Amino acid sequence: MSDLPDGLHDFLHRAGWGDAAIDPIPGDASFRRYFRVGKGDRKAMLMHAPPPEEDSQPFLDVAEWLADHGQRAPAIHAADSAAGWVLLEDFGDARMRDWLDGNPGGEEASYAEAIDAQVRLHREPAGPFDAYDMDVYQREAGLLTEWYCPAMGLSVDEDGYRAAWDEALGPLVDRQQPGVTVLRDYHAENIMLLSPRADGSGEQGLIDFQDALVGHPAYDLVSLLQDARRDVSPELERRMLDRYIAAADPGPEFEADYARLGAQRNAKIVGIFTRLARRDGKQRYLSMIPRVWEAMERDLRHPALAPVEAWFAANIPQEIRDTFGGEIQ
Repeated sequence: MSDLPDGLHDFLHRAGWGDAAIDPIPGDASFRRYFRVGKGDRKAMLMHAPPPEEDSQPFLDVAEWLADHGQRAPAIHAADSAAGWVLLEDFGDARMRDWLDGNPGGEEASYAEAIDAQVRLHREPAGPFDAYDMDVYQREAGLLTEWYCPAMGLSVDEDGYRAAWDEALGPLVDRQQPGVTVLRDYHAENIMLLSPRADGSGEQGLIDFQDALVGHPAYDLVSLLQDARRDVSPELERRMLDRYIAAADPGPEFEADYARLGAQRNAKIVGIFTRLARRDGKQRYLSMIPRVWEAMERDLRHPALAPVEAWFAANIPQEIRDTFGGEIQ
């Protein structure tokens, strides 16, 4: 295969997988590439996270921490972080999102398993990761004004946007201490069903967690229940939130914080998907913006988001909001 990255065969040989069969598989929105490798009755997943665009060391660090704290991260067979190579356990093909497309009756149990995993994770002390602080929240939310607003030809009040987020998120930042481990992309495309039963229950594995931070317990619930890539009904979202609240008892401000982080994350995703289309030529992400925008509009109706809602009312024309983000060319 002429399109294989340089160094692949050398790494596999050093790892004891020389002469393995190599099957490229589709990647994600990053520079990472993935390959399924097999040798005899052994199989594994090969990830290439090429420097300087990518750094595989955070993936290795978070995988080790998760495995040590009761989470099902893939086992690492071999790694060369300087060159960006990681050979890891193959979790198979049953992504939660894809499996549910063919097994819609398993939705309730699959989401319940994912919620219960969050409950267990949040009972552990936070990992040794950087803080999900106001600077990070603001930088992420700012992707909307940086990428989406120019793409729509909108001239907006960027200083007012930052001030609105400072006001909305300030109480949350104070409350999230000491924090929990936040995986940041915890959703149905990054949850693998390792042994799905017919009802959707069964062991689940985690992937794509290398950007973990220490932050608020609501964030990964937003990732899961306001999924950019899969429709989650408001009724299922409500039931799963109730399940988490009953098990974790996160306090009286939790639902307000869930709305705050829902609006923040969805604003970020609108910006990221616009950037992927405009900068990187990945147009398929534009079709997901209406789903993300609709969830953001629900979040903005919460009183905790009043300053951000006021900014949207003053800066984003109503006809764009009514069509859940409008149409980006």
